[in-house]
Amino acid sequence: MNQEILFISDLHISLEKPEITRRFLAFLQNRATKATAVYILGDLFDAWIGDDDPTPPNNKIRKQLKQLTASGTQVYLQQGNRDFLLGKKFSHDTGVTLLDDYAVIDLYGTSTVLTHGDLLCTDDLPYQAFRVKSHSPEWQQSVLSKPLLLRLLVARWYRLRSYFHKRNKSQEIMDVNQDTVLKVMLEHKSLRLIHGHTHRPDLHHFEINGQPAQRFVLAAWSKDAGEVLCWNPTGHQIEVI
Repeated sequence: MNQEILFISDLHISLEKPEITRRFLAFLQNRATKATAVYILGDLFDAWIGDDDPTPPNNKIRKQLKQLTASGTQVYLQQGNRDFLLGKKFSHDTGVTLLDDYAVIDLYGTSTVLTHGDLLCTDDLPYQAFRVKSHSPEWQQSVLSKPLLLRLLVARWYRLRSYFHKRNKSQEIMDVNQDTVLKVMLEHKSLRLIHGHTHRPDLHHFEINGQPAQRFVLAAWSKDAGEVLCWNPTGHQIEVI
């Protein structure tokens, strides 16, 4: 029995990125079927304006995820800063299990914290303020009550605004705050953390109360390639898709 667990994040799937869509669909049809579980740690979509959005390639993604979960592979999904409106209907349609902002799993004997990563970027105060507002039930209900076409237009405007805002921010502000990383890992009693969001793939080694700790940063997928963190009982490796 295959005991492999796969971790991916930051695919930013959209109609404008057909290469990433094709690569992800092929991943679901082939590579993912050989794993016992797949964890998607946020920003699967470049924007998600509601579970009622049929804009391509959303339905193809739903269908392929459903086929994968129906075959027996467990799929877990955390919402990212781009697709935090993914909801219960998407979960029902695909068989995917939605996770909280922080999830702790036993990864072959080591307690491991999973998160998208945006909550770790606490130096970016304007974003954190927007995140608090946009995750309130009132704000989300207000957005989801709008007509689909209006939501599509607003999503495009937000993406454009986000692009220009990022150009004016330093790279340090958009990266994680190490003190926040330590706090989160201590709160969850874990010595390993896996996240995405920053688009700075790496493995960081440090100590927590004299014990060795690790922070794995997942890579964002591009039109040329995608990366998967593969884990089995003997260890881990990065696989390029």
